[in-house]
Amino acid sequence: MVVSFDTVNHDRLMGALREKIRCRKVLGLIRSCLTAGVVLPDGSREATPQGVPQGGPLSPLLANIVLDPLDKELEARGHKFARYADDFVVMVKSAKAAQRVLASLTRFCEGRLKLVVNRAKSRAALLNTCVFLGYRIDRRGKLVWSDKALRRFKQRVREITRRNRGHRVQDVIDELRSYVLGWLTYYRLSATYTAVLELSEWVRRRVRLYYWKQWKQPRTRRRNLLALGVFPEKVHLATRSRKGYWRMSRNSIVHHALNNRWLEEQGLPDMRAVWIKLHYGPKARV
Repeated sequence: MVVSFDTVNHDRLMGALREKIRCRKVLGLIRSCLTAGVVLPDGSREATPQGVPQGGPLSPLLANIVLDPLDKELEARGHKFARYADDFVVMVKSAKAAQRVLASLTRFCEGRLKLVVNRAKSRAALLNTCVFLGYRIDRRGKLVWSDKALRRFKQRVREITRRNRGHRVQDVIDELRSYVLGWLTYYRLSATYTAVLELSEWVRRRVRLYYWKQWKQPRTRRRNLLALGVFPEKVHLATRSRKGYWRMSRNSIVHHALNNRWLEEQGLPDMRAVWIKLHYGPKARV
């Protein structure tokens, strides 16, 4: 179930804050933050007479304050639930109970809290068909990342390694390293070892593609392949090839030159090794 904070009444929120905060200066700063408005892509400013601005450091705290009555209501009813900001899951025993609880909580949020429930993202469903914070439960009952999370990962990696980007390879690897490590750390609870192996090889291939594109000229490719230990009699088989960048990223000669160990030395993380250490500790054998 998802609720929208775009319609939060500022007076109601400030009233709740006054019950806990006595300092007028702090309350004034919070009110200023709420009413500061937002800057649109065209540079103009849009007023915010209601709602909580999303993306700011104060937003998660204000979201928790707004939804604190909901947490207490769920606890009072004896429900098992998990909530993060405006996204939450309530677990019940049957489909009939799920429909009844969904309708009841919708009335509570919109009536008592004056919030708008996002009906497109709120539903009563089997737990293994639900996605929460990028995770889902698979048929084995294991926690895995969602299909949408995987698509976003691949989309971001493609953006970083886009072959016409024009950045230095080392800059691309540094950016890719930061993103991959952050993503794996977030999804460290996911039981997806086989998928990590496939992703790891795909990411390496994207980097090989970027190198091949950066080298571009046959003489540059020849010089670099020779420096990386490719036999001279085999170099021309790669440098003179008319195959596209993506196909060449899988070429055995290019793969031998830009092997996994060499890519790690350049800073590209071994996703398999990272996953194992996240799951079994830094001393785990990889």
